[in-house]
Amino acid sequence: MITVPITDDSIRLGQFLKLANLAESGAHARALLDDGAVTVNGEDETRRGRQLVKGDVVEVDLPGGYEEATVG
Repeated sequence: MITVPITDDSIRLGQFLKLANLAESGAHARALLDDGAVTVNGEDETRRGRQLVKGDVVEVDLPGGYEEATVG
């Protein structure tokens, strides 16, 4: 699992997916969320605008397997 540093107190999930290289674009992030492939702290998430804070764990079910990133 990688830790992705952020400069503000929070970041939106769609932005974080791109920053952590878990999504190639905003459209890809939206597709992952629509497909139910994203969890935050172990709970399914479909909202691109969900606010993440330091310590949150994001997991994505990608074709190559699950990948995780922590907000740092």
